[in-house]
Amino acid sequence: MTYEKILEDIYNRFPVYQQVGAVALKPGLGNILRIDERLGHPHHKFKTIHVAGTNGKGSVSHTLAAILQSAGYVTGLFTSPHLVDFRERIRIDGCMIPKECVVEFIDRNDMFLNDLQPSFFEITTAMALDYFERVGVDVAVIEVGLGGRLDSTNIITPDLSVITNIGLEHTQYLGDTLGKIAGEKAGIIKPGVPVVIGERNPETDPVFIAKAQEQGSEIFFAEDMAKVLSHKEDKGQMVAQVEHAGQQPAREHRFSLTGLCQTRNLLTVLAAVDVLKKQGYDITELDIREGMADVQGLTGLMGRWQKIGMRPDIIVDTGHNAHGVKILAEQLEEQFSKYIHVHIVWGMCNDKEPEKVLSLLPRDARYYFTQANNTRRATPASELYEIGQKLGLNCHFYPTVAQAMDRARRYAEPADLIFVGGSNFIVGEVIGSQSNN
Repeated sequence: MTYEKILEDIYNRFPVYQQVGAVALKPGLGNILRIDERLGHPHHKFKTIHVAGTNGKGSVSHTLAAILQSAGYVTGLFTSPHLVDFRERIRIDGCMIPKECVVEFIDRNDMFLNDLQPSFFEITTAMALDYFERVGVDVAVIEVGLGGRLDSTNIITPDLSVITNIGLEHTQYLGDTLGKIAGEKAGIIKPGVPVVIGERNPETDPVFIAKAQEQGSEIFFAEDMAKVLSHKEDKGQMVAQVEHAGQQPAREHRFSLTGLCQTRNLLTVLAAVDVLKKQGYDITELDIREGMADVQGLTGLMGRWQKIGMRPDIIVDTGHNAHGVKILAEQLEEQFSKYIHVHIVWGMCNDKEPEKVLSLLPRDARYYFTQANNTRRATPASELYEIGQKLGLNCHFYPTVAQAMDRARRYAEPADLIFVGGSNFIVGEVIGSQSNN
């Protein structure tokens, strides 16, 4: 079969969480362990770094990969979900897995997978690990899909575990308190493997400390290792003055990711690199500078406060849960001093507490509520409109993303901002349509 037919077949035969929700989840590691055994445990053949967290894990994973690539390591990168092309999930040195390798993996394992009936994510995890071993990567950065303890990626034993932060998301699977969710994500902490925690929190710190002690793992809190004294945007980059613990003076870091949340991700990355260097990774200050200055170019990262259009400016961002939207809302508030009007094209998945999320967003924007056409988990645009009216937002709703974008462009003046967000699916549709045009 062709790549397109293979991909269609995978989606039809194996449940995809991003599209159908809970029915796609396969509790436990049984399936992935059986696939891993069939493949000969490919992840034993290369080094790995494991990244979990509620928000920021994608940015941190891509930035670590960019730095490792700059240091000369052949670097695998496994992330999810994809925005436009399935192959975004599996990259080596920024290049997506070739279509023929996707076809070959399915052909080689088709009967086994059909009998086992794993989830879509279990298949893609196995495909990534198998591909990295066959090509011969030096190291792979592996992003957790959901949670940590029972996530398919948790079969690896990495050189370093990273947990970016903890927020209330997927509470029906991970627990209804920050402490319970931290317990699930702490499941990636392996015996004797150091762990970096991106953000301190009085509810979650004790959970991580206890787990690290239980596993005999050294624990590092990024906020204790460095702090951002100031930051500004300059020529499309974030320029941050960072004070490293015990070092003077502060150092300047230029980061190609400019969202407000990236100051926290910056500290997490710097802490992770410090620990990797202690473990013998050959990473220089020049490697760090070069990697951080071009994360998107080196790894293909999309959708993080990304400008995709001008006059009017069009910015997209994949932040979608209450924890992430709170930070995103702060950044949107800052835009009212830069633009005449702010237009927000917004859609959400039905497990994201829309009223709670929408209540965090700016009141002075014009809203164009919509819904993605490629997921059954989309909250109907009419429902978002009703919530928006209840909250006093200036809003309308449109049945498709294309219609919402068209109307926003009609209303927007050249000096306005159109912001697109609320779900990976919405952002993916808009980026995909921009690419096609």
